[in-house]
Amino acid sequence: MHYEDIHSKLLTAFPPEQAEVLAQVIHEAYTDLVKTSDFNELKEIVRDLSLKMGELAEAQKRTEQRVEELAEAQRETQKEVGRLDRALQELAEAQRRTEEALQTLASEHAETRRQLGGLTATVGYRLEDEAFKALPLLLERDYGLVIKDRLKRKFVRDNHGIDIEVNIIGEAERNGEILTIIGESKSQLSKRDIDNFIRKKLKRLEGVFTNIFPVLVTYMVSEPDVEDYAKEKGIALYFSYDF
Repeated sequence: MHYEDIHSKLLTAFPPEQAEVLAQVIHEAYTDLVKTSDFNELKEIVRDLSLKMGELAEAQKRTEQRVEELAEAQRETQKEVGRLDRALQELAEAQRRTEEALQTLASEHAETRRQLGGLTATVGYRLEDEAFKALPLLLERDYGLVIKDRLKRKFVRDNHGIDIEVNIIGEAERNGEILTIIGESKSQLSKRDIDNFIRKKLKRLEGVFTNIFPVLVTYMVSEPDVEDYAKEKGIALYFSYDF
């Protein structure tokens, strides 16, 4: 409220001197009142602001703590990643060594198979070589077959025009009839070997030779009924101890 407004209103009720004094007093009191009100309001604002600043500082503290926790977690994660990297490197190295060992083993296995194959072939050829000398007498004694020329090992062309190796082959005569000896040797003879001999040799030579006389020679059999099975299939069977 302005001093002039107060003074003019007071002049209507008081003499000029009194009106001026009263106006001065009222104006100063009002002015003080406004200042006090403003100050109190300011103090309230400051107090609220202080509270907000305290809350903000606390929030900031919690944020900093959380950031530090995250930083620590990140450091631990990096350590774990480092350990994992080392573990993966060790695993890769172990895998490399394993692969090298497997390659070496495969190479050694292939060499062993080659040597065994060579040994098996040697044993088989040795058995056939003995059979070439012994079979003429045995076949004549047991079946009346007289070998013409000699028994041998050679390739012949089957009924599909494919060359196959026959381990024992030769011509024989019986009562004026010509027969072809077709034979094979197995160090240990099984019924499956007999079936394979029939399928891979005898069947493929049907029509190529007439009157095929099949023969098998072996050191031993793998099953007790192999001899009966060979006889059932019409195959003459001789053991190495027959030679």
